[in-house]
Amino acid sequence: MSEIADIFGPSGLLAQRIEKFSYRAQQAEMAERVAETVATGGVLITEAGTGTGKTFAYLVPALLSGRKVIISTGTRNLQDQLFHRDLPVVRDALAIPTTVALLKGRSNYLCSHRLENAALDSRTRMREVADHLVQVQRWAGKTRSGDVAELVHIPEGSPIWPIVTSTTDNCLGQECPSYSTCHLVEARRRAQEADLVVINHHLLCADFSLKDGGFGELLPSADCFVLDEAHQLPEIASSFFGLTVSGRQLLDLARDTETEYQREAGDMQEIADPSASFTKSVRDLRLAFGLDIRRGNWKEVTYDDRIVSALNHTREQLTGLTELLEVVKGRGKGLDSCLNRCEQLEQQLGQICDESSDQYIRWFETQRQSFRLNRTPLEIADAFQSRMARHSGAWIFTSATLAVGESFAHFQKQLGLSEAQTARWESPFDYPNQALWFVPKGMPDPREPSYIDAVLDVAVPVLQASEGRAFMLFTSHRALRIAAEALEDRIDYPMLVQGSAPKGELLERFREFGNAVLLGTASFWEGVDVRGEALSCVIIDKLPFASPGDPVLQARIDALKKQGGNPFMEFQVPQAAIALKQGAGRLIRDETDRGVLVICDPRLLSKPYGHVFLKSMPAMARTRDPAEVQRFFGKAEDEATCD
Repeated sequence: MSEIADIFGPSGLLAQRIEKFSYRAQQAEMAERVAETVATGGVLITEAGTGTGKTFAYLVPALLSGRKVIISTGTRNLQDQLFHRDLPVVRDALAIPTTVALLKGRSNYLCSHRLENAALDSRTRMREVADHLVQVQRWAGKTRSGDVAELVHIPEGSPIWPIVTSTTDNCLGQECPSYSTCHLVEARRRAQEADLVVINHHLLCADFSLKDGGFGELLPSADCFVLDEAHQLPEIASSFFGLTVSGRQLLDLARDTETEYQREAGDMQEIADPSASFTKSVRDLRLAFGLDIRRGNWKEVTYDDRIVSALNHTREQLTGLTELLEVVKGRGKGLDSCLNRCEQLEQQLGQICDESSDQYIRWFETQRQSFRLNRTPLEIADAFQSRMARHSGAWIFTSATLAVGESFAHFQKQLGLSEAQTARWESPFDYPNQALWFVPKGMPDPREPSYIDAVLDVAVPVLQASEGRAFMLFTSHRALRIAAEALEDRIDYPMLVQGSAPKGELLERFREFGNAVLLGTASFWEGVDVRGEALSCVIIDKLPFASPGDPVLQARIDALKKQGGNPFMEFQVPQAAIALKQGAGRLIRDETDRGVLVICDPRLLSKPYGHVFLKSMPAMARTRDPAEVQRFFGKAEDEATCD
């Protein structure tokens, strides 16, 4: 522990070797608790407020431990940031020759076998996809890692990626003719040999759920697991411990069957027609759900004869394709793989349609051109605990938003971590002086039709005072659309709207403008870091309660009621409090940042449960007087003039 204190101290090793490093007592204390857990084992849950420097607080003890460590982050972007930016800085400062590796899910790596087949895919006849394919082919001969993130000029959503990368469904595993040069195999080999491996939660849960075939377990055994952005884990784990069959999976199966047929059994004309019929049945099933993009309870499926008929027809066509592939079994590895996928999808569709189990939530969601049929477990605590038990050692869960008030009970219950040690550290930022929290008076009930208009009436003068430089965060896409249309003629600042361009591009333009107003929903509530004056105001329309019409939420509410619980206070309020902390956390990202947080929802102060939200937020100065907002920004301008 004395070594940790020396490293993080005001004149310690990090202060000497890292430019702009500043001592934070909270960071040093967290590092000591992490080091203790790594050394002795057990489970530690920590919340470290924004600015604590939690990344360094777990990296230093992890690197010093001399043990095999796996660090899991919430997203691929955070994974890249940790591996390419933070980890090298700390490792160089400590001068420790630790071997490190970055490991992502299979869809992040070029698949040489699928690249060879790409020319046979009809989608590559489209000009843009063909251009992207040429870029991939050129890069394929040069890349060492095969990580598609290296191709920064091809958009993340380009249709080329599912053509040249593999999934759990279509990977041939050790049967693949390109297995000896597989980038994924090589990445996993490096991970096996490394002392410290950086992964993400999706990969961790894929390993937990043991769905991945062809390579055995995804992750190497480790002595210690550090799970950053741990607040995302319950939702991610729920999806991996359940079942999903998507329209894209089914259409990919049909395309791959046609491609492998051309490669391995081109003399058999009878395969093409059933594959085309299967494709048509999947597209018809999407149309049967209607044009709206929505999520719904499975009861909506069973009560709609058109959907039931389309679903049954798709299952019949899938069975027919399976029987045909049985006839040509052994003609080639690719066709045999398609047969295995047919059989697996038949089984999964049967399980999703099975009404006998009450331990799962069955629901559907539609996208613009696809759909997903889901079976999600009601509870994942037991399943998560059984997976953790297979990996004995130290487990550290950390995030800036895990506690509700000072309690971790909500998070612990979701993952079955009742015996864990817990610790919290407030942000080192000077919130009373750096931030002002404004809750306007006279707001109508959020259910009133006039509510969005009232939010805009509050927002416009605030945006004028802040001179733009703001995020407006909404709890629904409908509210976002209404606000975007209404604000167009009411503000003179550049307006950026979620959905009008990729998220990364919107953020880049927001920073470049310096006085823009960005309107966003869920994807901008967390994982977004804009420092400096470009973001000086965050306006939130409502307390972020999940939609009561969401089928998964409704099923969990019903289950809690049957157990005699209070789902609103035990589940909905804690979830919303954590989400609000995330949204508010966009405002102050640096010790020099200043800004105003506006929460328009009157329930924050008028409802008894409002105190849960108030106790969970940083200690900002608070006001209900709009004149205080004007003075706050006026003071900021005066200080800038004096400088």
